[in-house]
Amino acid sequence: MRCPFCGSHDTKVIDSRPASDGHEIRRRRECLSCFSRYSTYETASLALPVVIKSNDVRETFDVEKLRTGMKRAVEKRAVSVEKLESAISEITHKAITSGEREIPSKYIGDWALEELGKLDQVAYMRFASVYMSFEDINSFRDLADRLERTLTPEMLESQIPLISEKEDKKK
Repeated sequence: MRCPFCGSHDTKVIDSRPASDGHEIRRRRECLSCFSRYSTYETASLALPVVIKSNDVRETFDVEKLRTGMKRAVEKRAVSVEKLESAISEITHKAITSGEREIPSKYIGDWALEELGKLDQVAYMRFASVYMSFEDINSFRDLADRLERTLTPEMLESQIPLISEKEDKKK
C-alpha cells in the first residue's frame, strides 16, 4: 500500500477490524517514512451480476441506481441513512450470492420492495407505485391491503404515523 501523503511503499498495518456491516475490513496504517497515519478499507472483489431489464437490454448492476430509487422512496420519511444503507447492502448481497451471472431486474425490484416494507409503509407504496406501474386506483388499493396484512407486530410498532397525535387530537 502506497502512503497517500508521501508516496512511500513502506507502510505497516497498526490495527484491523470489521467495518460497517461486516462485509468490509478497516485497516489503520502508518507510513514508515513520514509517520502519517490513515485508514484503508478492504472488501472482497465479487462480480455483481448483469441485470436483464424488462425490454431484454442487459446492463451492469448499478448500486447507485438502486440507492437513488430507494432514497427517493424514503424522502421526507424518518428512515435513517444507516437503515437504508443496510437495506441496500442486503439487496446487493442477495444479487452476489444468487450465484447467477445474469438476473432479471424484477428480482432487484422485488428485493427492494421487501426491504422497504420492513423500513416504512409509505416508502414501500411510493416505490411500488413507480415499480409496478399500476393500471388503476384499485390495483394500488389491493397492494396497500396486502401490505397491511403481511406486517408483523414489530413492523407495525416501528412505522411512523402519517398524522401526528397532536394533529389528530385537533380534529
